[in-house]
Amino acid sequence: MFASRLSLCRNVTNGLITQRFVPKKLQSRPISAFIVRSAMDKEFIVPDVVDVVPKTTIEVRYASGAIVKGGNELSPTQVKDVPVEITWPTEGGALYTLCMTDPDAPSRATPKFREWHHWLIVNIPENRVGEGKVLSEYVGSGPPSGTGLHRYVFLVFKQPGKLETDEKFLPNRGTGGEGRANFSIRKFAEKYNLGDPVAGNFYQAQWDDYVPLLYKQLEKQ
Repeated sequence: MFASRLSLCRNVTNGLITQRFVPKKLQSRPISAFIVRSAMDKEFIVPDVVDVVPKTTIEVRYASGAIVKGGNELSPTQVKDVPVEITWPTEGGALYTLCMTDPDAPSRATPKFREWHHWLIVNIPENRVGEGKVLSEYVGSGPPSGTGLHRYVFLVFKQPGKLETDEKFLPNRGTGGEGRANFSIRKFAEKYNLGDPVAGNFYQAQWDDYVPLLYKQLEKQ
C-alpha cells in the first residue's frame, strides 16, 4: 500500500481546458484516518450514504487553500473548482472509482433528492485521477439558501477490474443538473460489484453568494 501525491495542472487546447495530475507533496499535515472515521460515524454518513465507514482517508485540497478535514465547514466559494490535490492509499496496478455526493438535497431535514452527486470517475489507475473515465464532471457545492449545512462526501472504491459503464456522461454546464439528483452511490457500487468504499472524507457547506453563479452555470440552455 502506498499513497502518491497529486497536483492538478490545466492546459488549454483548442479552447478546451484539459486536466492532468502530476506528483506534488501535500502542503499540510494529513488528518488521521481515526478522526475522519469518527466524524463520518458521528454525522451519519452511515447509513445515509454507505453501509460501512471506510478504513482509510482521502486527502483533498482546493486551489483556494481549503482542505477537507473530516466534516469541517468550507464555503461554496472555496470549493467551486475541481480539487488540485487528491490522494488515497492504493495498491499497485489497481483501478478505482471516485465519487463526491451530497445526501442532503435540498436539505438535511427533507432530503427528497438524496443523493445529488457532484463528481463521478471510474477506471482510475491507482490514484492518477486525471487518467480515469469521467462519468460526471465536477460541480462545486450549491446548497440552497436557508437549508443549513450539507454534507459533501468523497468516497473511493477499489474496482474488481476495468468497468464498462452505461451511465450517460454528465457535463457541468447547461444541463439544469439533469441526471444528478436521486443518485445512490450504494446502488452504483452494487451494480458494478465494487464492494464497500476503501477510503473516504467529507466537508460541510452552506449557502454563500457564489451559489447563484453556480446555478447560472448549470442553467439549462
